[in-house]
Amino acid sequence: MSTQIPQPSQAAPDTTRIHNIGYRAYDGPRLGRAYARRSLFSQSLRGAYGLGRSAKSKVLPMLLFGVMCIPALIFVAVAVVTKQSKLSIEYTQYALYLQVVISIYLAAQAPQSVSRDLRFRTVPLYFSRPIERADYVLAKFGAMASALFILTATPLLILWIGSLLAKMDFAEQTKMFGQGLVSVALLSVLFGGIGLVLAALTPRRGFGVAAVIAVLTVSYGAVSTLMGIAFATDNTGAIQWLGLFSPMTLIDGVQSTFLGAPPGFPELGGPSTGVGVIYVLVVLALIAASYGILMRRYRKVGL
Repeated sequence: MSTQIPQPSQAAPDTTRIHNIGYRAYDGPRLGRAYARRSLFSQSLRGAYGLGRSAKSKVLPMLLFGVMCIPALIFVAVAVVTKQSKLSIEYTQYALYLQVVISIYLAAQAPQSVSRDLRFRTVPLYFSRPIERADYVLAKFGAMASALFILTATPLLILWIGSLLAKMDFAEQTKMFGQGLVSVALLSVLFGGIGLVLAALTPRRGFGVAAVIAVLTVSYGAVSTLMGIAFATDNTGAIQWLGLFSPMTLIDGVQSTFLGAPPGFPELGGPSTGVGVIYVLVVLALIAASYGILMRRYRKVGL
């Protein structure tokens, strides 16, 4: 029995078809790293106030923003009604008195900015292309510092406008307003770096919140207590050195030495000029260290 081999002419016809379903190469502009960095900065800054997120996410940051501004409105109203010649509070003292609100805001928003990316392992997606590790850190650092600056500078702006409505001296109020802006700008960068470092150490948001509150509030409470003990025992020389061990007292020492602010220390003069220079160096070192730690942290999690 023989098997017949089909000839080429008897083979089945070729039914292969190429279908054009519309795919084509992207030929638009390549926006690059700078655009990606700006987009991440904008998204992170908006997220710090709950913008672009659910209504529930807006409640706490907007509430804290209102709490920061209400005392300034009260001071302005009193100054206008009673025709005061100066405000009841210094521009440089405002953030010091409301540091608890600032700490709560930072504790809530720093983990929101970085912990979710760590928890859901989305960081490598950022680093795929074109954004790089330095872009991510700069965008997050800048957004957190900017969010804190908005929180702390807006009440100062209200105080300045109120002082003009109360017909206080324009030059004097503008000078003090500028000193206050420098103070809160330094505070925002320092606190933003510390908050992001603590939040980036763990993907669990709750741990990040607890760590930020502990570092900011416990350190300030401990340093203030030690300062009080040193003052009560006539060891006033140690007070200016104790201020180096808390972020808030660091800012207080810098502004009392170089910005003409009344010191919050339990003594009349605050840090000397030489010690004040050390305060500035410590603040700058902490900011640089925060950036370096974040860069090292995201070298590992970005893999």
